[in-house]
Amino acid sequence: MSSPGLRERKKQKTRWAIQEHAVRLFVQQGYDATTVEQIAEAAEISPSTFFRYFKTKEDVIIQDRYDELMAEQIRTAPAELSPLEVLRRAFARSFQAISDEEADQALQRARLQLSVPALRMRALDNLQDSIRYLAAPLAERLGRPADDFRCQAYVGACVGALMNALMAWVREGGDAKQALALINEAISVLEEGP
Repeated sequence: MSSPGLRERKKQKTRWAIQEHAVRLFVQQGYDATTVEQIAEAAEISPSTFFRYFKTKEDVIIQDRYDELMAEQIRTAPAELSPLEVLRRAFARSFQAISDEEADQALQRARLQLSVPALRMRALDNLQDSIRYLAAPLAERLGRPADDFRCQAYVGACVGALMNALMAWVREGGDAKQALALINEAISVLEEGP
């Protein structure tokens, strides 16, 4: 994967800054009490710039780069790996690719998603998009069409296990190392059974 150009890196830096300020404000004053205008002011951008990066206030919490990281890991996994090994590797390596600071922010965002009904609903809506997005490169590896139902069902089962691991991580308030252990355990359940 080629590295992004300067313009793309600047856009990503702005996106992360907006998200960082939004999370901080949501934690400090509550999701409903925080306005887009307050987020924009904290990030030193205009509200219209906020909406160039995020369509809605919910999206600033829901959107992240993890699907892109996982899809790239699926595409570049060694050919000899089984579909389950590919997904286990993609989930773990993507989580390992983020900094401790980003993992802490992911934990805060997940807590918000669990505690704010509007965010919980938006996260559920986003989940199916994520499953389709991740199933496409797996289907490609298997020589199937990008919208292959079986690949989507398989990725959905693995994402369900991943979500269970991440919910346990959020409940326990653990660190990144604990999250990786939970992800591996959740995927091993698919392999071995309960």
